[in-house]
Amino acid sequence: MTSTTPYKFLFLCTGNSARSIIGEYLLRRLGGSRFQVYSAGSFPTGKVNPLAVQVLKDIYNIDASEARSKSWEEFKDVKFDFVVTVCDNARETCPVWPGQPILAHWSSPDPAAVEGTQSEKYQVFEEVASQINRRLQLLTSLPLDKLDRLELAAAIQEIGK
Repeated sequence: MTSTTPYKFLFLCTGNSARSIIGEYLLRRLGGSRFQVYSAGSFPTGKVNPLAVQVLKDIYNIDASEARSKSWEEFKDVKFDFVVTVCDNARETCPVWPGQPILAHWSSPDPAAVEGTQSEKYQVFEEVASQINRRLQLLTSLPLDKLDRLELAAAIQEIGK
C-alpha cells in the first residue's frame, strides 16, 4: 500500500469506553510515528471506563488519563487508511468513510459488560487488552509499504480471526 506515513487508523466501538480506547492507546505505543491513531463510538458513553485506563497503566505502563469517549461524527470528514471495528454493534452500523479506508472487524468481548467483583472485572479487561495487543503486534509487523491494497486488506482482516 502506497501511502504517506503516518497511516491514519480508527478504532470503532459502540460506547468508546473500553475496547476502542485500549486499541487506540496500545497502537500509539506499538506503532510509534508510523500511525496516527484515533478511537470513537457509534453511541459514545461520554466517559472512559476506569478499568481500561488502569489496565493500560498497570500492564503496559501507558498513561491514558487524557482518553475521552467521543462520537465517530467527530471524524466523519477524516480520510483514514484503516478503520477497525472491535464490537459487533459498531460493525453493523459502521458508516461509509471518505477515501475508501481498509475495513476490518476484530471482535473482542465487552469487558465493560462483565458482572462480578472488581478483581474479576479487572481480569477480563486484562484479557481483552492482551488480545488486542497481540493483534496490534501482528499489524505492526506487517510490511505495510510493501503490500498492495488487496494483500493488506486480507492481512488486516485475517488478524481479527
